[in-house]
Amino acid sequence: MAHMDVFNQRPFQMVELSAAVSKAPYRPQMLGQMGLFVPKRVRTLSVSIEARDGVLSLIQTSSRGAPLEERENEKRTLRNFNTLRIARGQTLTADEIAGVRAFGSDSELQMMQNEIANIMDGETGLRAAVELTHENMRLSAVQGILTDANGATLFNWFTEMGVSQPAEIDFDLDNGSPASGALMKVCDQVVHQMRKAAKGAWYSSSLVVGLCGTAFWRDLIAHPEVRAIYTAMVNGGMRDGLDGLLGRLQRIEYGGVVFVKYWGTDDDSTVAIGTDKCKFFPANSPGVFEVAYSPAEFLPFVNTPGQDVYAIIVRDMQRDAWVRPEIYSYPLHYCTRPEMLQRAKRT
Repeated sequence: MAHMDVFNQRPFQMVELSAAVSKAPYRPQMLGQMGLFVPKRVRTLSVSIEARDGVLSLIQTSSRGAPLEERENEKRTLRNFNTLRIARGQTLTADEIAGVRAFGSDSELQMMQNEIANIMDGETGLRAAVELTHENMRLSAVQGILTDANGATLFNWFTEMGVSQPAEIDFDLDNGSPASGALMKVCDQVVHQMRKAAKGAWYSSSLVVGLCGTAFWRDLIAHPEVRAIYTAMVNGGMRDGLDGLLGRLQRIEYGGVVFVKYWGTDDDSTVAIGTDKCKFFPANSPGVFEVAYSPAEFLPFVNTPGQDVYAIIVRDMQRDAWVRPEIYSYPLHYCTRPEMLQRAKRT
């Protein structure tokens, strides 16, 4: 069997292993691929978010020499939030690593590197689980309420920022005889409400993205106002110029909104949009979404800028009967302007 001393080699040291895992490619997921969340790598266990209640207003005309209208000071509030901890490990026993060296080929060190790499970066490995968890956090954060793996609320950004969550809009997609232009009107309502709530976060390149659940999407592309446009796009007759941002996803741009069918997990529930729902958020609006990363809880990383993931090897120092690869991440996904986030139901 492989000698357990192989894990004293440099590739298995905490810093080296973390660097290797960070460089390993991962399976792109929609929200991660869009690059919505700007990373903030902090050296502390918490992040401070400052809210400014600044509002642009018109200036009343006045006579020459009259006293000037006084500008009101912005109301600011500072809130501190702790980053979260994601961690998982897998125990590798001595029996499991017996005979890992292939005859006449690789060394024990090389073969054990392959074994650890498979646990860390395999299709169902530790890194893949962390990435899925990150995507689940991104998906809930773009809806304004950050949730845990079991659906429990971690942070309600509407409550934390002291704003009310916008009411759900009825798209009436099951109407067999919709009024002409009705769908266009509700799309414009979404865009109008989002831009109004932006408070300086809306740019000429900004756009509204709507993540659709399965039933919402199917009724949307079957709607009389949308069907012809979507058919032309599918058949290659139209291009919307969004390949760089959204890739080749199922999408349609209509009424100033880019509707996208969100592909989550295969069970359509673990990481997913409710089948009758659509969630709207701004894209190309810098500063609206951010993710803070704190450093790991181990001495080599204290007071260093936080990284996406960390990896360590824990050894059974008493009996040398097992080793345990572990992976950690300390993110906090948040929305700085949750009042921009809109939501809709199919009917």
